[in-house]
Amino acid sequence: MPPSEVPDVARLRQVARRRPRGRFFDDFTVGQELIHHWGRTLTESDNTLFCSLTLNYNPLYLNAVYARAHGHEGTIINPYLVFLVVFGLSVEDLSEAGIAFLGVDDLTFHAIVRPGDTLTARSTVTELRKSASRPGAGIATWHTEGFREDGTLVVDFRRTNLLRTSGAI
Repeated sequence: MPPSEVPDVARLRQVARRRPRGRFFDDFTVGQELIHHWGRTLTESDNTLFCSLTLNYNPLYLNAVYARAHGHEGTIINPYLVFLVVFGLSVEDLSEAGIAFLGVDDLTFHAIVRPGDTLTARSTVTELRKSASRPGAGIATWHTEGFREDGTLVVDFRRTNLLRTSGAI
């Protein structure tokens, strides 16, 4: 880059503005449905890496011959990778600006996911309440569902987060 095109870092720092990301407790209403962004296609490489990093060497996830011998067309995606991808798809819309993750309940796997399947997610606000112990915060619970591209429900769960109220910033 020629010296004449080098950005003036001091000027950039003066004009740069932080943009808040995520939503606050007050941005949600019970019954509100949020369709999360475009989705994620899971590959065999994703699955192999996830299984290796988590030391989950179940041959259904890693050995096509074994998987076929047990009635599958080939390897299947580790269901915990499916759960975490669907969970991750929801973060930007639900908890990116959150204070604390409080847990997942009622995690249910409904259908097998295979390499090449694309997952999408949607969440519904099921409960909202102000925090009794933390002024300026509220507790939100969502029911999140993950789907294959053909619309088949593959996983669902409830998750809860502690969020700032908009007046607490």
